[in-house]
Amino acid sequence: MNRPNILFIMSDDHAAHAMSCYGSRINRTPNLDRIADEGIRYDNCFCTNSICAPSRAAILTGVYNHLNGVKTLGDRFDGRQTTVSKLLQQEGYQTAIIGKWHLGHGGDSDPTGFDYWNVLPGQGDYYDPEFIEMGEQRRYEGYVTDIITDRSIEWIEGRDRTRPFFLMCHHKAPHRPWIPDQKHAHLYEDETIPEPPTFDDDYSGRAAAAEAAIMRIDRDLNKRDLKLDPPEGLTEKELKSWKYQRYIKDYLRCVASIDDNVGRLLDMLDEQGIADDTIVVYTSDQGFFLGDHGWFDKRFMYEESLRMPFIVRYPKEIRAGRVQEAMALNIDFAPTFLDYAGIPVPGSMQGKSLRLLMRSEVPDGWRTSMYYRYWMHLSEHGVYAHYGLRTHDYKLIYYYADALGATDAIDDPKTPEWELFDLRKDSSEMNNVYSDPAYADTVRQLTGELQLKQLEAEDTPYP
Repeated sequence: MNRPNILFIMSDDHAAHAMSCYGSRINRTPNLDRIADEGIRYDNCFCTNSICAPSRAAILTGVYNHLNGVKTLGDRFDGRQTTVSKLLQQEGYQTAIIGKWHLGHGGDSDPTGFDYWNVLPGQGDYYDPEFIEMGEQRRYEGYVTDIITDRSIEWIEGRDRTRPFFLMCHHKAPHRPWIPDQKHAHLYEDETIPEPPTFDDDYSGRAAAAEAAIMRIDRDLNKRDLKLDPPEGLTEKELKSWKYQRYIKDYLRCVASIDDNVGRLLDMLDEQGIADDTIVVYTSDQGFFLGDHGWFDKRFMYEESLRMPFIVRYPKEIRAGRVQEAMALNIDFAPTFLDYAGIPVPGSMQGKSLRLLMRSEVPDGWRTSMYYRYWMHLSEHGVYAHYGLRTHDYKLIYYYADALGATDAIDDPKTPEWELFDLRKDSSEMNNVYSDPAYADTVRQLTGELQLKQLEAEDTPYP
């Protein structure tokens, strides 16, 4: 059996609407576009918990966070559990992870199932970062995105060419505090980046969680983010716009470095003569608010945060220029890689292989809704814990009172609350129709489906 190599490239906080292959109004990503143009773009790929460590754990294990044990940023990953890297390694794949790990260090939290690992401690630094290479600390000079790519290329070039490889190339960028490299430091300097349509959202009509969130561009970005003091004499509106330009340009400059380095990886595959034999995946651990609703950060089940970019190239099986509208989840990645490698998917994995979807075939009974849960109630950015259901047409969100991270959360009078959005009429999620009598039947139907999805995921409701 001629098993494919798998190159899995993942960035951190890279929103799909900051990629030109997804129709971005605000930047250009020619090398990422090349993957989409030569393969497939998924327009409905979602994370099951929009925060870094939990999403990474879901990708490795193929199961929801309440089962893999990483529900919050404070949970350490138990490396003794089944992971896609272990299963591939056991079946002869050379395996490596290079870059951001963010699942704890030491003991059972170090990367397992990898022949080689060289990862950032915690979030890592943009310049002259420290890495942990197979348990030993070492520091590299230079910019972190270049370094991660350098090490990835070195590992692929030095591989055992008689066996297929699985490499997880995990970039830190464009995670806050958005420090660009020197090459792109002045990119967009003479341009004004368009503000999103919901930039001046006043959160009226939504659950209290939206207004309570501490991630507003006008109020919550600080000098660490902005790098300098604002000009004097600006009105509130002018100051908000000034902060947005400072934020979004640095964010996009970090993305530009990722795009350049993805191009280096694609060129290397061509030079090695293995492009046709290699599945190339580009994704991000979750989405991000790029001024949408006046916010930065993620966590919410709203579209910009929920949606993951997911583009895949594999010339031997995926026809160029495809677009897939069927739902994919981050828990599907592990089963997909195992399927391509000819390895049975363990019954414990909750995700499903996307291989047929890659061929534009939608299997009978494929999911038409997905389950989401965010656990970190009020612990960061003031975001309320919530879970919910997204179908192709609607989104139902339940903000519940939870003591995870806030001792007084049970007594919070603002929770629980519900939101319902009709995505057909309100794709920007500005109008909560949960209490609208016209949607009473829809509420009943979706509430029942949410309960079934939660049961199917082996999760439990609160309280």
